[in-house]
Amino acid sequence: MESFGPKNARFSKASDQSLLVYFDEKNTLDAHRRVAGLLGRLEQAPLAGVRNLHPAFRSLLVKFDPLRWKHEELEEALRSRIETAPQDVGKGRAIEIPVCYGGELGPDLDDVARLHGMAAEEVIALHTAGLYVVFFLGFVPGFAYMGDLPTELVTPRLATPRKSVPAGTVGIAGRQTGVYPFATPGGWRLLGRTPLKMFQKERAGMCLLRLGDRVKFVAVSRERFLELENA
Repeated sequence: MESFGPKNARFSKASDQSLLVYFDEKNTLDAHRRVAGLLGRLEQAPLAGVRNLHPAFRSLLVKFDPLRWKHEELEEALRSRIETAPQDVGKGRAIEIPVCYGGELGPDLDDVARLHGMAAEEVIALHTAGLYVVFFLGFVPGFAYMGDLPTELVTPRLATPRKSVPAGTVGIAGRQTGVYPFATPGGWRLLGRTPLKMFQKERAGMCLLRLGDRVKFVAVSRERFLELENA
């Protein structure tokens, strides 16, 4: 297996028509920025025969036309793009997400508080104090993996996932937080719910959040939640 070079890039054949570019062995903010930099460079100066780009926290999966590229040739072209990729990809958009915490909208809030030996209000204060970077989207369309959570809130997933989590539910797992865009099974700890739609087919771009955005959660009352939900 090839080691990381000076630009922290390692290449791996993912299939006969895809190449995976890694930027670190661990999930780091620097690796995420390098992913975003290469992604931006390839979007600005596309490579003919490259069909799709799939960013993750510390890697980028590049799908290509095997009639136009060999893995080794594409790797060389991508290394050239990495050399010219922007090192400062910007901070993304600043987006606020209103959340009504606890109760039936956040059924795990009290358990998370007990697990960490704090009051529910302290969990809410910690969760809303952070400014979270959207590292990548996956799982289902519109689900943004965001981090990092404050150390005091780092919490394992549920031992048994729920069969259905309502759309808009805000959860945490490990060092990350996210919002379920659809009703779907899930094993994250549920703290609250937002009235915002994470995914809408009729919206330009469809997903509310995108790679690199900075997200701040804002606590709102149940009354305000209902007002926004019915607006």
